[in-house]
Amino acid sequence: MSGPLLVLVGPMGVGKSTVGQLLAERLDAGYRDTDDDIVAEQGRAISDIFVEEGEAAFRAIEKQAVRRALSEHRGVLALGGGAILDADTRALLAGQRVVYLSMDVEEAVKRTGLNAARPLLAVNPRKQWRELMEARRHLYEAVATVVVPTDGRTPEEVAQAALDAVELKQA
Repeated sequence: MSGPLLVLVGPMGVGKSTVGQLLAERLDAGYRDTDDDIVAEQGRAISDIFVEEGEAAFRAIEKQAVRRALSEHRGVLALGGGAILDADTRALLAGQRVVYLSMDVEEAVKRTGLNAARPLLAVNPRKQWRELMEARRHLYEAVATVVVPTDGRTPEEVAQAALDAVELKQA
């Protein structure tokens, strides 16, 4: 199989970066995050790209970043939460070992502070998060080789569950 050892997908705040780094250490492999690639390449924050150019422009940049990372990287790769929205990206993930890190809305609230007053979030961030997940959950599941729930688990426990689920041996 060409491409990364493991690709992590899931919503913002689920722990893809933290778990991805743990997995990379345990597998004695490199770690890469397409969001970090985009920030480095563009020289600005993802939120700035959204504000200045819009979501469609960001998704086009993201699609190229994912394509490049899938062809170049051989370790653990984390994708941005919305990367799976693109049909071409989903097609590229076919045949890859993809772990969908899932969490419920209450866990999302704890991790991302959706219950805190944030002026940039909509009036009802819990409702907004639920709607986002209703739109994306089936896409995460469609590309996933395995689903690993993160609710109530430490990053170390999630990493071990992911390794067990995909039957990869630690270095």
